[in-house]
Amino acid sequence: MKYLIVGLGNIGQEYSDTRHNIGFMVLDQMAKEAGISFSTMRLASYAEMTYKGRSLYLIKPTTYMNLSGKAVSYWMQELKIPIENVLIIVDDLAIPFGSLRIKPKGSAAGHNGLKSIEGILGSNEYARLRFGISDNFPKGRQVDYVLSGFDHDELPALLVLIDNSINMIKSFASIGMELTMTNFNK
Repeated sequence: MKYLIVGLGNIGQEYSDTRHNIGFMVLDQMAKEAGISFSTMRLASYAEMTYKGRSLYLIKPTTYMNLSGKAVSYWMQELKIPIENVLIIVDDLAIPFGSLRIKPKGSAAGHNGLKSIEGILGSNEYARLRFGISDNFPKGRQVDYVLSGFDHDELPALLVLIDNSINMIKSFASIGMELTMTNFNK
């Protein structure tokens, strides 16, 4: 069984460790724990690992957030991975910081990375792990907020949330969406 695990974010040092790059941060930690590293490939930074007999292909699109769908589509075709074996890790303003939700499908909810993926795939029938970043910003300052780093008081919890995200990814690939939702969505 093959799985495409996509962490959304933006390339460039100015974006690293920002709320919008949580997908990159999760996959970076997952790769570090597995002792693997990313290589620059077509449209993405790419790494592969195995977990419980499953092949996990990790990608961090290098297309910038608004064009993430190009990378997802390319790697799905290149690796011949069906949409039901795709998992997107994404920041979510509608979920409080400290909450993680995994879902088999859903709307883009205004997220440009998800809009791009849905537009190019022509479907929203792919799994997503939504990483809550809260909506603690003044009106009209959403872009500044998502492109800023996590607050100092959020950092201790951030490491635990990244570890929980990795456990959810591994669970999705090994026991499937339904049991993962039961075990992790609270």
